[in-house]
Amino acid sequence: MKLEPLKVLSEDEIGKIHANSLEILENTGIAVNLKKMRELLADHGCQVDEGSHIVKFPPGMVEASIKKAPSDFVIGGADPATRFPISPDKRLWAGLGTAFRMLDPLSGQVREATQADTEAHLILLDHLANVSCNQMDVWAQDVQMHTVHVEAIRSWARHCTKSFGMGAYGVMATTDMMEMVAMVMGGKEQLRARHPFCGIVSIESPLSTSQMQLEGMMILGGCHAPAIVSPEAMAGTTAPATLAGLLQQHNTEIISHVVMSQVANPGCPVIYGSVSTIADMKTGTPALGSIETGLVSAASAQLGHFYGLPVRAVAGATDAKVPDVQCGFERAQSMLMAAMAGVNYITCVGTLESTNLGAHEMAVIDNEIIGRVEQALKGIHVDDTLLALDDIQSTGPGGNYLTAPMTLQYFRKEHFIPKLSDRTSIEAWKSGGKKNIVDHAAAEVKRLLDEHQRRQLDPKLTAELDVYVEVVRKRSLEDFEAAEWEG
Repeated sequence: MKLEPLKVLSEDEIGKIHANSLEILENTGIAVNLKKMRELLADHGCQVDEGSHIVKFPPGMVEASIKKAPSDFVIGGADPATRFPISPDKRLWAGLGTAFRMLDPLSGQVREATQADTEAHLILLDHLANVSCNQMDVWAQDVQMHTVHVEAIRSWARHCTKSFGMGAYGVMATTDMMEMVAMVMGGKEQLRARHPFCGIVSIESPLSTSQMQLEGMMILGGCHAPAIVSPEAMAGTTAPATLAGLLQQHNTEIISHVVMSQVANPGCPVIYGSVSTIADMKTGTPALGSIETGLVSAASAQLGHFYGLPVRAVAGATDAKVPDVQCGFERAQSMLMAAMAGVNYITCVGTLESTNLGAHEMAVIDNEIIGRVEQALKGIHVDDTLLALDDIQSTGPGGNYLTAPMTLQYFRKEHFIPKLSDRTSIEAWKSGGKKNIVDHAAAEVKRLLDEHQRRQLDPKLTAELDVYVEVVRKRSLEDFEAAEWEG
């Protein structure tokens, strides 16, 4: 049988969190820092205080709005053949991070991330069999800040067949991204139909919103691009110190954003997201490598599924700075917990230091960890054939099964066969150069990058993308800031 889902909340506890969320939204409200969103909410029966920007939501309106969000849809890619169904009973693995520095784990050197690193990461994730999506994990420091988003989209078009995504960066940047993705997909109707781009909508905890993020969410929704609404609440600083209190606030924040997405664009795809965890109370920083991250991710799966929504949660994150034992157990524990709980869109891949530090070798290692997790989730299937009664009796005492017919037929299906992990004797390991898993990962990174073939784009599309990037490059940061001011 397959493994039973991991549950950290009872049905009664989920119901209590939901009821309390409705009470908070009705009586306390949240700060909605975008005038046109407040106007939309007022039109839908919400109580709006223009002085404080506090909006209070009627419970019936909240529940009716959430039901408008689809439970399932397909995430596509730059290649029309790429299709990944997502729903409360499906699972995808994806990248996500904010790595602005890169680690070479062989030399220990840390340096600023470059556009070449962004491209390499896109290439690697496109070739890694267990990873379905990329969420702009590497932030190039050698390009202008206001062009990072368009440079990334162009690199995605050139090198990647899978889904891509970035944050909801306000009016101008989000519009740029949607325009360029539409070019790649062959028009806005294809963009709407195939969902090749998932946007992260960050939530300002506690109980507040970002004007820029709301603007971006509305533009994403207008293009039917899935919005992953995600607080990064930290228990003890931006959320109550108790995990139950964290979940209570976290759930309230998420469903308020689901409501706002549906008020603006009814029926647009939205994913119940989480990067919430505890704060390290010594430093006040997020402890993404903590065991509590896994617990919050598991609880998020249950809460999101209660609303019939697919769920995204962070997993594979570590607070370690190098690929050491801490790095290994922190990322493996959160990956396994998120997957066992039924999270549908699991991130991060290839990062360290709470996602601020990237390493290409870690992406390859994560792909192998994911393979192990997926093998574990298959559980053990038992039937008359697989019990191998005839083989056991015919082999008898003292025999072996190397030549048994079932061995050749089933070992690749029943056993996870690692590409990177070393299972040889210590003598063989020494004679092979004493290579560890990072050495093997580095060789695999080199192989994948060397063998990669750039996508052959229509020359017209290539020119259109290049022209668009040049237009954005000529803007100033002031142009972007001006676009955020409401009239």
